[in-house]
Amino acid sequence: MKKRRRGLYLADIKKKYKDRVYHTHLLRRSYREEGKVKQETLANLTELPAPLIEIIRQSLQGRVFIPAEEAIEINRSRAHGHVAAIKKMFEELGISELIASQHCRERRLVEAMIAARIINPQTKLATTRWWNNTTLAEAFDVADADEDELYEAMDWLLQRQSKIESKLAKRHLEEDSLILYDVSSSYYEGSHCILAVFGYNRDKKKGKRQIVYGIITDDQGRPIAIEVYKGSTRDSTTIEDQINKLKTSFGVEQFVLAGDRGMLTQAKIEKLRELGGIDWVSALRAPEIKQLIEKGDLQLSLFDEKDLLEITSDDYPQERLIVCRNPYLAQDRTRTRRELLDATQKSLERLKKRVASGRLKDPVKIGQALGRIANKYKVAKHFRFTVKEGLFEYQRNEERIAKEEAFDGFYILRTSVSKEKWEAEKVVVSYKSLSRVERIFRTLKGIDLRIRPIHHRIENRVRAHVFLCMLAYYVEWHLRQAWKSLLFDDEYPGEHENDSPVSPALRSESALKKSRTKKLDDGTAVHSFQTLLSELGTIVCNDAIIPSVPEMPSFSIYTRPNDTQRKALELVGLNTNLNNSRQKHRS
Repeated sequence: MKKRRRGLYLADIKKKYKDRVYHTHLLRRSYREEGKVKQETLANLTELPAPLIEIIRQSLQGRVFIPAEEAIEINRSRAHGHVAAIKKMFEELGISELIASQHCRERRLVEAMIAARIINPQTKLATTRWWNNTTLAEAFDVADADEDELYEAMDWLLQRQSKIESKLAKRHLEEDSLILYDVSSSYYEGSHCILAVFGYNRDKKKGKRQIVYGIITDDQGRPIAIEVYKGSTRDSTTIEDQINKLKTSFGVEQFVLAGDRGMLTQAKIEKLRELGGIDWVSALRAPEIKQLIEKGDLQLSLFDEKDLLEITSDDYPQERLIVCRNPYLAQDRTRTRRELLDATQKSLERLKKRVASGRLKDPVKIGQALGRIANKYKVAKHFRFTVKEGLFEYQRNEERIAKEEAFDGFYILRTSVSKEKWEAEKVVVSYKSLSRVERIFRTLKGIDLRIRPIHHRIENRVRAHVFLCMLAYYVEWHLRQAWKSLLFDDEYPGEHENDSPVSPALRSESALKKSRTKKLDDGTAVHSFQTLLSELGTIVCNDAIIPSVPEMPSFSIYTRPNDTQRKALELVGLNTNLNNSRQKHRS
């Protein structure tokens, strides 16, 4: 009699016998015979391993199984984790709206350049080569951009600088707020840009032209605005531009400006008084401090048990003078001076032996050799010299050394802020906040953002390059805040020793522990900002296909984050299950 095949299936049979349950797995075939559906057992699979039984079950249901080495083929892998974290921070900070309110190609290019500057600062040509090895080009839809288009986007960005800075000022500056301002310089490669000229080179690059730039920040060190000047520009001459920008462009009528002693000179302070609405915090120079002591306005004996004292002087009307003495700074300066004196004395002793041996007799040549020694360590003022034909003698001026050591550790702040508005302690803290601007300079010049060396020949390109670096630091500042718990940065700043703002701030116990052990509480490594970015960069996006199913489109598989990566992504608000939240199919 003819049997017609109906289908194969796996039957699971449970039987209970003496309080035990027995499972039987039978491979069966169903068929129809004489109008009735019947089953035929083909094999008993009960003795097979459970995973193999499950594979057989799914195979009978139509699922295709392929050997692991043939199942998935990775066509391309691109670094992704750091790009995802930065793009998420862009969203949190509203960087797109900050740059331009309307969607456009230039905005995407600028965002991509900012992200690239944070991850891997390079030339524009190298950037267009590099970012296609990451998901950055895809994330910002700039994969087809070339070097020339990036330069055009920089020109577009520079035209929007004033609008962007105004938006930042609106976010972070208020009336009567503290505003920090400082100036630095960076060396320039080449000689074609009119901004690049010789000047006081803070980078210690002899024979290199440079540019000067001044940065305005809020009291927390977030950058608000940046201006580029010729390399020979004096710090104090940049103040008027910044005041005009704050008052006219940003609409901040009343504020307190903190600047160092080389910037807020007496002449500049007089102009601030004329403008009105501006208070300031700065410091006196060493000659000005000596004048106060000589006039009797300041008595050093008052600091035997104090480290902070407020005085007044007729030389500084309508101002408060906050005198501070930092014993740690005093010890450091005294030790440094003694080391320089010893090094200078060794050189002087060698010169003395040359003259005594008769190898050097001419007073002019002796003086020239002495000048070279004096210029090396800059402490020759603390020696007395005798130079004659065939004679050279020297001795230390101990009286002058002792007199200068008496000033070690002292500094005097000057401010126009009233006592009712700020106590003396707040004046000190506000001035010391300038260290936050110095941190920007270290980040810009260091391995993080690499503002230097500068190769752009066109003036506006140099300005755009510097502004782009400032925007990159703005994002990096917020990333550092989010990742403090994973970095060596102090997430819980300690108090000042003896509760005095004059003394150095103490690091918190958690920061000291991280520095000592190089480990977090969970045993994972503590990172610098750059090493954490590198760690995130090992999360890659793999473009994959299934060769045996050619009709299936390619798809993405993301690396599963480790504990450190997961924490970093969560701290910026990202879902760490990337394969569920970020997977994309490609045609």
